Amino acid sequence: MDGKPIRVLFICTGNSCRSQLAEALLRARGDNRYDVHSAGVIPSGVHPLVLQVLSEIGVHAAGQTSKHWNECLEAPPFDFVITLCDFAAQSCPVFPGEGRRLHWPFFDPVGARGTREERLALFRHCRDAVAERIRQFIEETT
Repeated sequence: MDGKPIRVLFICTGNSCRSQLAEALLRARGDNRYDVHSAGVIPSGVHPLVLQVLSEIGVHAAGQTSKHWNECLEAPPFDFVITLCDFAAQSCPVFPGEGRRLHWPFFDPVGARGTREERLALFRHCRDAVAERIRQFIEETT
């Protein structure tokens, strides 16, 4: 691009897991080349297991909050708006000056049942899948 950070907005249903993972991972691995944000269609707070599985790999999401996508409508234009679930893809508005819109659907572990370890395994699986897609995205955009 033109030397400015690439502006990226990740959107999922609750802005509690998938978009939070994507925001934290791109921020951590993007070496300040990205201005990263996330939002949700129906924000429901950052899930504590997201913070745990991120910290397990040395990524910290301190300061990230769950917010509604309409809080991003007045922001400077995004180069990429990336939806991470079908509901968000169908519900997401067109953002002013929106660059490229991408859709990366991922399974949402938030509603999973089972023991803590079983649920953690699903959150780790989601984290790893999002991390791989973030790695590819960085390769594609640098």
